[in-house]
Amino acid sequence: MSGELARSSSSEEGDLDLNWITGLPLAILMTGLSIVMFLVLLDSSIIGTATPEITSAFHSLEDVGWYGSAYMLASAVVQPLTGKIYSTLNLKWSYLAFFTIFEVGSLICGVARSSIMLIIGRAVAGIGVAGLQSGSLMIVATAAPLHRRATLNGVLIGISQAGIVMGPLIGGAFTTYSTWRWCFYINLPLGAIVAGSLFFVRIPQPKAPLGAAQSRVGALVKELDFLGFILLTGFSIELLLALEMGGDTYAWNSSVIIGLLCGAVVTLVAFLFWQHHMGDRAMIPFSVASKRVIWCGFLVYSFLMAALSTLSYYIPIYFQSVLDATAILSGVYMLPNIVAQVITCVSSGILVEKLGYYLPWSIVSIVLTTIGTGLMSTFDVNTPTGEWIGYQIIFGAGCGMGIQMPILAAQNSLPPSDIPVGIAILIFFQCIVSAIWLAVASAIFTNSLSTLMPQYAPSVSASDIIEAGATGIRNVVADGPVLRQVLEAYSKAIDNTFYIAIASLGASIFFVWGIGWKDIRRKKEDALPQSTHGMLAA
Repeated sequence: MSGELARSSSSEEGDLDLNWITGLPLAILMTGLSIVMFLVLLDSSIIGTATPEITSAFHSLEDVGWYGSAYMLASAVVQPLTGKIYSTLNLKWSYLAFFTIFEVGSLICGVARSSIMLIIGRAVAGIGVAGLQSGSLMIVATAAPLHRRATLNGVLIGISQAGIVMGPLIGGAFTTYSTWRWCFYINLPLGAIVAGSLFFVRIPQPKAPLGAAQSRVGALVKELDFLGFILLTGFSIELLLALEMGGDTYAWNSSVIIGLLCGAVVTLVAFLFWQHHMGDRAMIPFSVASKRVIWCGFLVYSFLMAALSTLSYYIPIYFQSVLDATAILSGVYMLPNIVAQVITCVSSGILVEKLGYYLPWSIVSIVLTTIGTGLMSTFDVNTPTGEWIGYQIIFGAGCGMGIQMPILAAQNSLPPSDIPVGIAILIFFQCIVSAIWLAVASAIFTNSLSTLMPQYAPSVSASDIIEAGATGIRNVVADGPVLRQVLEAYSKAIDNTFYIAIASLGASIFFVWGIGWKDIRRKKEDALPQSTHGMLAA
């Protein structure tokens, strides 16, 4: 039945009369989705090695945190809305709309003429990413029956993981041999391939159509929690502005910073009251978020991803500023971390499927990542190559084996109707915590430079070093004893950003027990019915 739609007569997972996609259309669809997820993960990792050059081009070292925070913040606040958008409007066109937003954001970043313009572009791209992350998994669920989804999800995740591995190398190559702007331009030609591949493929709707487009839009307007969205966005912006400007643009005890922090608290309280009032129609339903496996899972997942985000920004800065590596070479230097992540992520998933329990992997993950980050916080101008390779391997191995465990816990502990909401909550909190951590790390970094530079290199102006950017230090200070003093202060400031990652990873040990001890292996009595149902659905 190559190229035909196979109609399922079952009501698998509560879906009625879905048209499964088979043959060539399914291959085209999976190719398009895989390219999208590859670009999403590439976009999140490619900027790390380009960041030092960007800060030098725009003289914007103090904005480093915003390059990641704006992206993650926009993705976080939009994430809870995407589920209702997809369930109400046409699935394919909604997905392509989110992808168009992502492409527009990439274009803005590519043509940016200032740091502010780049930050705006990253925020626009983040809005698109919010819909692409959940949309890709939802399309797979509506395109194929249950017994085929594990394989298709494996293909999707496996190809997308290549984006993490290739990001630092591609970003380094563009930055070294062309321009950092191609880190964003690369999304445009590949986007044309995606749009062309998905345009002609029919994607089944998970629900019966609501009628005319006007009726669907009206239903969506009624379903979306706009006030909750406004309150959550306001809280996030107030908090991040306070963290970003505190101790740099304004003193921590200034009226501006105190006002922003007080406003953030008031807005958060208002948001929580409104979510309680909205019940199950809320952006973050308390009925799901209050379940132990969810709130413990999102804390563990968020702390791990926040630490990973912090290190992915500041390890390249260490390599390019302190060790004077080129952008592409710093990407190569990060391979021990990235390759270890990919290997342990795949192998731990296979072993969990065979052994059945995910909690031990999360515990070992926390131990290894905390140790690895602690060791990396000792980086200085004299750190031997073997040490920074080994420390990255320890962190990468721990990160890879734990990154999917909170998601597995949610999928296997919640009823099917709550799984989409539970996963959305995990992704939402991961984005918001990572954005906050990057803003805090940026504040720690710039404040540390301002404090440490007079101690280590009193003859050099700290403001000149900050203004020069990560790769412009040697343009300000000539080679010699003074340069070494500046690099010692620089490496110490970078080390200070790692402490927040150590703290978050260490705190995870108190919450990891809440994800539960559950055997996820298929029970023998379930194997025959599932296999029979799979053959009927096919």
